[in-house]
Amino acid sequence: MLFRLLSFLIAVTTLLETGVASDSRWQCITTLSDAKLVADRLQLHYYNASTGQYNHGELWTDANALEDLHNLMLATGSDDYKNVADTSYIGKAALEPNTDWAKFLGGSNDDAQWIILVLWKIADYKSARGQDSSAYMSSAAIIYDMITREWDDTCGGGVWWSTDHTYKNAITNQLFLLTSAAGYLRTKNETYLENANKEWSWLIASGMRGPSGLFNDGLDSKTCQNNGQTTWTYNQAVVASGLAALSAATGNTSLLDQAEVSLDATIRYHGSLTGSGILRESCDLAVSNDKACNHDQVLFIREVFIHVPDDFLPIANFQGGILGVRQFLADRFRRVSGPNMSSITWTMPVTFLASPNTAISLASSIQGILRHAINSTHDVGSVWYTADQRQSQWSPQASVSGLEAFISAAKYGPC
Repeated sequence: MLFRLLSFLIAVTTLLETGVASDSRWQCITTLSDAKLVADRLQLHYYNASTGQYNHGELWTDANALEDLHNLMLATGSDDYKNVADTSYIGKAALEPNTDWAKFLGGSNDDAQWIILVLWKIADYKSARGQDSSAYMSSAAIIYDMITREWDDTCGGGVWWSTDHTYKNAITNQLFLLTSAAGYLRTKNETYLENANKEWSWLIASGMRGPSGLFNDGLDSKTCQNNGQTTWTYNQAVVASGLAALSAATGNTSLLDQAEVSLDATIRYHGSLTGSGILRESCDLAVSNDKACNHDQVLFIREVFIHVPDDFLPIANFQGGILGVRQFLADRFRRVSGPNMSSITWTMPVTFLASPNTAISLASSIQGILRHAINSTHDVGSVWYTADQRQSQWSPQASVSGLEAFISAAKYGPC
């Protein structure tokens, strides 16, 4: 394995602790402008200001949308959506000291952790603007404590998918790895670190990672064996993010090797489904008489574009200071496209994408969006890898996935 934690660990840890990017970091203004157009359309077309929710959305998908908006503002230094957090359904709950979080979350332990992530992101934005973020941080801590109580010894350990205690799955536990490890980096609370180490020890021994290197959906409730269900892209991205945070917390570089196993397998499998290197889910088909991904599944791929670039790459590839990631990518693009950066082609072969330089998959996916999935009003559809044949979904979830792809490409891709 090629990824190693380098001498800039302290600087990277600071980045992960706050989530606030340095203003000196290279970013592509053109791609950020595209992201802004998608975000504006998302808010205009899908956001209901009276309820603070997105039309046809769900709790976890709304959390992802809000996280993207604040990620965009942190990237651009703008305040275009500064009022959304405090007036959103999730934000109002965070600001209310007496919120009944058990009722609010409806028993969903994975939704709860998506909310932790967005509360942290909002807190990062507010802190960067010199505003009080304490309500968001304290609400995140309350929710985290609730999740810790959902761990038991069934199947040897792990957090339940819901408070009904019927299923132990990958994403809930991968999120617990991420929120625990990243929570430790933010708070230095040793309980978070203990939970992160405990979670990874159980997760890697659970059998949910198959021989291909991909994590399946979960465990059979009767046998505690891998249930063989779908290997979603977000399972691979979130675990890589959690392992990067745990590596930063412990200095254990072998965790990055484990993350690379999942990421390389994702590029090999999900990229090969299209033949072009553009990632897609197995249900993400363009022909109208095929079964499409549902609204949840449309959003899964978004996690590749937020968690791998923002959490994994700064740890795995950091060299030469804060500009190291950009230079790392630029050097490798030059090997393919020559010394003139303007000659870079966005479309990269699958064999090249399967290299440790996972960030290059951003390029193919952005080109897919521009060619196939964005309309004249800057809605983004769900089918990126080929021309739509009436199966692409136009929804807030699809636009949120496209938005994060643009943001991440602006930070870490070529321009």
